[in-house]
Amino acid sequence: MTASAFSAAVAAVRAGASPDTAAEDLLEQLTPEERLGLLDGDLPFWDAMADMLGNGYNRTPYPMGRVDRLGIPGLLFSDGPRGVVMGASTAFPVSMARGATWDLTLEERVGTAIGREMRAQGANFFGGVCINLPRHPAWGRAQETYGEDPLLLGEFGAALTRSVQRHAMAVAKHYALNSMENARFTVDVTADDATLHEVYLAHFRRVVDEGVAGIMTAYNSVNGEWAGQNEDLMEGVLRRRWGFTGVTVSDFIWGLRDAATSLRAGLDVEEPFQQQRAQHLATDLAEGRASWEDVDRAARRILRTQIHHYATREPEEPSLDEVFGDTHRALAREVAARSMVLLKNEQVAGAPVLPLHRDAVSSVAVIGRLADLPNTGDHGSSDVRAPEVVTPLRGLTEALPHATIRHVAEDSPEAAAEAARASDVAVVVVGYTALDEGEYIGSAMFADPALLALFPPADDSPAGQELLGRLTEQAGTDLSIVGSQGAGGDRASLRLRPVDAEIIRAVAAANPRTVVAVVTAGAVITEEWRDAAPAVLLAWYSGSEGGRALADVLFGEVDTAGRLPFSIPTTEDHLPFFDRDATAITYDKWFGQRLLDRDGHRAAFPLGFGLSYTSFALSGLEVGPVSGETFDATVTVTNTGPRDGRHVVQLYGLPTGAADDFPSRVLLGFASVAVPAGESVRVTVPASVRPLQRWTGDGFGPAQPATIEAAAYAGDPAAVTAPSPWPGR
Repeated sequence: MTASAFSAAVAAVRAGASPDTAAEDLLEQLTPEERLGLLDGDLPFWDAMADMLGNGYNRTPYPMGRVDRLGIPGLLFSDGPRGVVMGASTAFPVSMARGATWDLTLEERVGTAIGREMRAQGANFFGGVCINLPRHPAWGRAQETYGEDPLLLGEFGAALTRSVQRHAMAVAKHYALNSMENARFTVDVTADDATLHEVYLAHFRRVVDEGVAGIMTAYNSVNGEWAGQNEDLMEGVLRRRWGFTGVTVSDFIWGLRDAATSLRAGLDVEEPFQQQRAQHLATDLAEGRASWEDVDRAARRILRTQIHHYATREPEEPSLDEVFGDTHRALAREVAARSMVLLKNEQVAGAPVLPLHRDAVSSVAVIGRLADLPNTGDHGSSDVRAPEVVTPLRGLTEALPHATIRHVAEDSPEAAAEAARASDVAVVVVGYTALDEGEYIGSAMFADPALLALFPPADDSPAGQELLGRLTEQAGTDLSIVGSQGAGGDRASLRLRPVDAEIIRAVAAANPRTVVAVVTAGAVITEEWRDAAPAVLLAWYSGSEGGRALADVLFGEVDTAGRLPFSIPTTEDHLPFFDRDATAITYDKWFGQRLLDRDGHRAAFPLGFGLSYTSFALSGLEVGPVSGETFDATVTVTNTGPRDGRHVVQLYGLPTGAADDFPSRVLLGFASVAVPAGESVRVTVPASVRPLQRWTGDGFGPAQPATIEAAAYAGDPAAVTAPSPWPGR
């Protein structure tokens, strides 16, 4: 058989054949060994691990299930989500920053760029649609997801999915209940069915509706069974309840605990190397612990997913010149600027501190250890190796080529105050790095017998013997197996370092025109220093062009259009219980803004909050009829301020007579809109009734009647309201 078999299957689907039929025809041409080979990676385990540690993680695609004899390309994996991990690609702002834009069209542009850079570098399987809900802001990988609200997560995940899939198969992760980092290999997360379906699975359902090609399971256990071999989640919810037709894949290396159990439970592919299945599955089949029916079930899904993708993707082959090219760098800069959230902007001498005016700034003090640090996020599996990163110091220096720039990097409140006192403006850059938060895959796990047992024997591999010995010796250090130094993990504190607070207070006392730019992925409690800072900007891990974007925002080239994708409390006491080393935890429906609302606590900054350089008013809310589970609302947005700007209209539902176990306010939809100064725009906001539905035990009931609220943020006193157009139960 020539390499035309797969091409023939793709051509048949393009001509109108069913992908299922084409997959069945192709399956019949595979030998038993080739069928088994579809179910895991193609690279020998210890050689691939040595390469990962020696040369770096995912520099080229990780192939899984390639069959050259039939021309089957296999799943050629590249990680994300802040860009393409392979090669030297464009680092976009982290997903949480992109969620702060509340702009799905902008996210689609990012997804298209990622898809094109992937395809140009030979990959076809993007493991970067991360939509886990950060139950607690200390979660180390909060930067990889979009916000605290299920609807926001689902809509952004769907936008990234449909745009990436013009060029590559998209994979949503980590299914499910993954929002603890340090304990992710050991923790059992329990949740009742209502909590699962109303909250923690809702966004995965949305991306399945969008046609996502793959679902990656989580490391943690869910209700007593590891997610990578959890039949209730995979065959029950994903397949039978939601009708998912794509491929299920494990998280890397430690994503399942038993080859046969995972196959029976519905896991199609063990990622990314030849590991447990290569070692055990043939024997499991011979001894009856697994069946060939399960092998063929997985093989059909793997083949169908590839055939459907190649039959429907865009025909154009992107050029390598696009990778970190001018167009994508400009997009990264645009997204970074649009994501930044202005939290505070007091008046000084009769005018707000921001935006700055170039002709009034002849000197700037740029303060902080992070001001000249390339700092695009953690050093785990999402790390993008951009050839260049523009720091805040460089961005401000370029923006003011004739100004005096005074940079103070050391942790010295006195030196910072001295520089600020001598300057027209002071910009203090504070926050976190990969040492403080991010993915944690430390070498300590090589001292864990349960995890070591998942590796093939190293006896027959010199590379394996050497590597295992080295890693065992280094157990407990901060060496990451993805090849970078950095502790990462869940944040130990939601506050800045004490010295950062001291620096902010000293600088603000020395110069009333002080701007604090906070680099973070999640909520930062600001109570001990915020009163002293006249202007506070959430600047995120902002990608390759973040420094230039920061200058664009500070000097008003771009309106501050970012809005918080999460709430920020005034104290840790207002958050759910969190123990980053827990081995068991129960999740309920209460977190973030929902928890603050239930308990009557005022947020320091509520979900959706953000200031603009202009002002807006909403009026004339009208709610259209429900079609299926969606409806449109229209509202007039008026720019009442002196300059052009961008507003985010947020549509909330306030259930009428909601029970104690249901939130008092849920997000239903949103729209980002540009409005010229002094003008009004009539905006249509697409919305969903799903957040108002309650789980009945065997499905969802009808949407609860509710007051519909168009607002600038959750709890906005200037919101406009209308009754829901659907009847009560």
